[in-house]
Amino acid sequence: MASVGSERRKQIMRAAESLFENRRFHEITLDEVAALAHVGKGTIYRYFEDKDDLFFQTATSGFDDLCSRIDRGVPSDSSFEARLSGACQQVIAFFRERRRLFRLMDAEQGRVQPGQPKLSELWQKKRQRMVAAIAAILEQGRKCGHVRGDLPLEVMATYLLGMLRTRARDLTHVPEEHRRLEVVLDLFLNGVDRRPPSDPSS
Repeated sequence: MASVGSERRKQIMRAAESLFENRRFHEITLDEVAALAHVGKGTIYRYFEDKDDLFFQTATSGFDDLCSRIDRGVPSDSSFEARLSGACQQVIAFFRERRRLFRLMDAEQGRVQPGQPKLSELWQKKRQRMVAAIAAILEQGRKCGHVRGDLPLEVMATYLLGMLRTRARDLTHVPEEHRRLEVVLDLFLNGVDRRPPSDPSS
């Protein structure tokens, strides 16, 4: 059972996420977050150092949510194809259902600069959990001969997540038939080249 403190922290983070719907980081105040969360402004400082910390922690919580969705929604005893499709469906659902958090994660990634080594390290650590979850599924595909063996699994997992992110962020204006998961997976697994293989004797 979650503690009162844990629930209060989540309540504040949900308020921060909600305010990120159509506004940018610098346009949001802690007073607004406190009002929406129905807490005093001082309460926020019990759980977060400042506004930067609040939004950073809210953004990185998205990685935890994604990992939980994949763990819960993708049976480990399924086939490679079913697990890969299921994991991608969970990521797509997260981007659709938590669009404000997705937008916040996108913005925070740009705000975490190399000059902030502690934040960069924590961001990468959280993100790596999600990459590792996808890489574990690709490893199953490699063992059964469906996934190439000349690239690190983490690199391929990052490419796939990038494709899903692009689908959710940059391709919202294209017809749904071009955004279907089957299209994304076909591009990822088979590429765009449909030319017949060249004859080695020619």
